[in-house]
Amino acid sequence: MSGRRLPDAVWYPMLSLGVVALVTTAILAFGQAATRGPIAQAQADDTRQLLEQILPAGYADNNLLTDTLQMTGPDGAPLTVHRARKGGALRAVLFEMSGNGYGGRLTLLMAVAVDGDVVGVRVTHHNETPGLGDKVDAAKSDWVLSFNGRSLGKPEPARWAVKKDGGDFDQFAGATITPRAVVATVKRGLAFFAAHRDDMMATAARAGQNGSGGQHE
Repeated sequence: MSGRRLPDAVWYPMLSLGVVALVTTAILAFGQAATRGPIAQAQADDTRQLLEQILPAGYADNNLLTDTLQMTGPDGAPLTVHRARKGGALRAVLFEMSGNGYGGRLTLLMAVAVDGDVVGVRVTHHNETPGLGDKVDAAKSDWVLSFNGRSLGKPEPARWAVKKDGGDFDQFAGATITPRAVVATVKRGLAFFAAHRDDMMATAARAGQNGSGGQHE
């Protein structure tokens, strides 16, 4: 191989690889841009369906996705509070709470009316044992509906526990840890609402007066 052809033998493959890398990067970027919108829309649709599912039909007439309040949750992490209104009047707030079940971390979404009563609860994420602890899932049983209409005073705080622990809530045969965790998490969510109710109500009133139910704060 002559000295004049050696540079070409070295640079041509490098140039080819560079072109391939550039084209590949462009294709990936285009693909991500093309799918970002549909993915975000699908996620928003899923969240909207979940929020609406937890409320009785006709309970709210505002956009639950955009009518939100940003707060700091009990664990110190950012917490999005969704507000349910009817005719501009605040009726309930919806937010997530987390606890530790038998299979690890579980997350639930709860709706609390302005008077402190539970409107609804749904477990949105868990790793509980199929056929046992997974009965906290509304798709598996109606156990989670037992929270509807409850509050910190209904029952009294000492009875916010499963029956095995002297409380008012049923546990499952062969699975006590999971329902115990959900009961404790719902109670903690009600305590969080009670502690921040005035802030939520004041903020909601200002948003209503401004005529911007979708205002982020």
